[in-house]
Amino acid sequence: MTIHRVAAVQAEPVWLEVEASTEKTIALIEQAAAGGAELVAFPETWIPGYPVFLWSYPVHEQFPFIARYRANSPTADGAHLSRIRDAAARNDITVVVGFSEKSGGSLYMAQQIIGPDGEVIQHRRKLKPTHAERTLFGESDGSGLKVVDSTVGRLGALNCFEHLQPLSKFVYYSQNEQVHVAGWPCIGIQGDAPMLGAEALIAISKTYALEGSTFVLMASQIMSDEGAMQFPTKDGQPTQIYTGGGGIARIIGPDSSDWATPLDPTEEGLIFADIDLAAIELAKAFVDPAGHYARPDVTRLLVDHSPRNAVASMRAEPEQHRHAQGDATHDAPADVEE
Repeated sequence: MTIHRVAAVQAEPVWLEVEASTEKTIALIEQAAAGGAELVAFPETWIPGYPVFLWSYPVHEQFPFIARYRANSPTADGAHLSRIRDAAARNDITVVVGFSEKSGGSLYMAQQIIGPDGEVIQHRRKLKPTHAERTLFGESDGSGLKVVDSTVGRLGALNCFEHLQPLSKFVYYSQNEQVHVAGWPCIGIQGDAPMLGAEALIAISKTYALEGSTFVLMASQIMSDEGAMQFPTKDGQPTQIYTGGGGIARIIGPDSSDWATPLDPTEEGLIFADIDLAAIELAKAFVDPAGHYARPDVTRLLVDHSPRNAVASMRAEPEQHRHAQGDATHDAPADVEE
């Protein structure tokens, strides 16, 4: 089958509340499945919402928000993600969910691709948090830059301004990606900054679809007037970057066309489309940057998919082996385990 019904989320998280945001996630999964979707895409750091305070306040004024944000960030294998995986299995739907992942003492901007059986197909973290995000989140490695097989085709996901990383995008293009989830926060509310406005973000995602000859599901957070008051200024005003709404959810075809009618920027809900993977064939015939349109004799990309840990364990040689080799073994390097 080449035709699949998919859905993209445009909604407001329950700011800084992991339990309520999880419940809302499950409700949207059920709504997507009821609408016939085989795949539903959620925004970046959907749980517990994008940390808009990073862009709004001096560091010392962020401390109360940081503490609450960390306390409401789930672990990858914890109870909240487990409930979401159960909901995916119960509703026979693939789910791509973005969340602030707590791992040890660190946070990461994570995405999980969960299959319709509830199993995690892919777990990845944002390779390089953007600008102010680096004060809260850690970096990842190349192990998450992978496209995976799913019931709706070759599926991949990236977060936000990862779609401005040409080399990372090229890694995905080279893996025959057919459906791409672009997780976006609510930065479309910063409409007075052109590079962070809705027009630019939509253009970025349409470019990805056209370059990669892939379907792109833009999932977006929005922020209501009430939501803006969850990050108040000292004098009780809404968060300083708030300009209203911010929804940019789209379903984009491999020729950069819209395959679904967008919602109003302030409206919560799901957009649906019946995508046809056969449309990729014609797009690839024109442009396949990692295939017939490439020039590997001129430019090539080197990528390292290896997981990288901060601590590597040295594996000592057995005592009898060291004696058999004599003193020379003291100069020999030991094996290293990541």
